[in-house]
Amino acid sequence: MTENEGGERRHTIGDVARATGISVRTLHHYDDIGLVTAGERTPSGHRRYTEDDLRKVHRIRALRNLGLSLEDIASVFSEPPGDLTTLRDLLDVRLAEIELGIARLMQVKEQITGLLALTDRPDAPDSERLLAGLESMSVYATYFTQDMRDELARRRAALGEETLTGLRDEWLELMRETRDHAQADTPVTDPQIQSLLTRWDALTTRLRADGHDDERLEAAGRAFWRDYATEISESVAAQTPGLAPEHLKAVMEYLGRARRGSGPERSAPPEAGISA
Repeated sequence: MTENEGGERRHTIGDVARATGISVRTLHHYDDIGLVTAGERTPSGHRRYTEDDLRKVHRIRALRNLGLSLEDIASVFSEPPGDLTTLRDLLDVRLAEIELGIARLMQVKEQITGLLALTDRPDAPDSERLLAGLESMSVYATYFTQDMRDELARRRAALGEETLTGLRDEWLELMRETRDHAQADTPVTDPQIQSLLTRWDALTTRLRADGHDDERLEAAGRAFWRDYATEISESVAAQTPGLAPEHLKAVMEYLGRARRGSGPERSAPPEAGISA
């Protein structure tokens, strides 16, 4: 660090690098793109940074730590002093990105937790069955776009683990009751079956989100089930105690008949989504 003729402190690029933890190479880049240009130059051309320059570099580092790009940061600095409009807009976008990332990670966490729980069960599936289930997860991505998967991840994150656990328990109870009626071939017009359909509808409604395109999600789910019913059944059964692959297919067929025989068209129950 040096002082100019007026006694004001000036910093070499090495001083700034040590004070901020930003490399000399990066500081050169900031200078090249006009983000932070050294306030002074020596007669020999060496950069000398002012106190304002040093504060600006600290601010850039702080904004970079929040995940803002250099282009975004430049737009913040281009605003008049005291105007927070650009910064607030950028932080809103960044927060949405972080929340989506958390939702995606929570979904992966749930999948891994479920798989680990499977391996600890006395009736744990063998490696072939487990890998078959993972295969169906991979195929799932070809039916649900990234936007659709992100929307589902956000919904799951918004519901929270406790609520999701309750919904899974409710789903399993409905599956078992419906399986028993399917095996007994209870007439679909029986009041018990109509009550089951109402409970399925209520569960589906709790998983919906107002203002979102659920029709696209439901269409993708129907197509996925149509083309991979066997694989989905294997995957769900592997993760659901007391449920065999043939049970899920029988339940879905039975519910289809019950919906067709109940008058107005009713929504299909959530299939693998809540149980996985």
